[in-house]
Amino acid sequence: MRFFNVNPGEHPEYIIVGLGNPGQRYENTRHNIGFKVVDYIDSRSAVSRGCKRMLHSSLCDKCVLDGYIIYNVKPQTFMNNSGMAVQDVMSYYKMSPKQLIVIHDDITLPAGEFRVKNGGSAGGHNGLKSIIQHIGTNAFIRIRVGVGVKPAEWDMSKYVLSKITDEEFALISDKFELIKKAVSSVFNYGIEHTLKVYNLIGANKVD
Repeated sequence: MRFFNVNPGEHPEYIIVGLGNPGQRYENTRHNIGFKVVDYIDSRSAVSRGCKRMLHSSLCDKCVLDGYIIYNVKPQTFMNNSGMAVQDVMSYYKMSPKQLIVIHDDITLPAGEFRVKNGGSAGGHNGLKSIIQHIGTNAFIRIRVGVGVKPAEWDMSKYVLSKITDEEFALISDKFELIKKAVSSVFNYGIEHTLKVYNLIGANKVD
């Protein structure tokens, strides 16, 4: 962890993107859990003002987490066009894919579990597909947040846009602090260490 003062007006060192859809209609749906996590991270960061400023087709906030300047981003382009907003932010700040962390819902994981992933395919997630298409690479870090495994009889689009129950959200939000720590671990210790430590924690395999 860094202990020196950082001017939040400086160039960000990482972009943290939470995926979701804009508008009250989608606020508590499974697809919007990325927004919820980014809001949590932002609220626990220094010099935070909330992701309220509209720039780069996104609600954004520049703040400081563990001494690192981060740019928290909630694209407002709707999920299928998330890449447009992400590309705009990355181009503006001249950031590389290694400086990008995307937080998104995962319907293959139970509520209350999460995984850190470095690169790989979109796994059927339209927001990730759009990002990969627009920035031209899949070589960025993702944090997959379990929102409940989709029942076989459910249509995928209906399931991801369904509301998270109170019980499910309690399980998911209980891991927000650990997800924030996983993000900090990437800054301080690198991706390999973070994968080894936090994928065990995210799978509830460590007390």
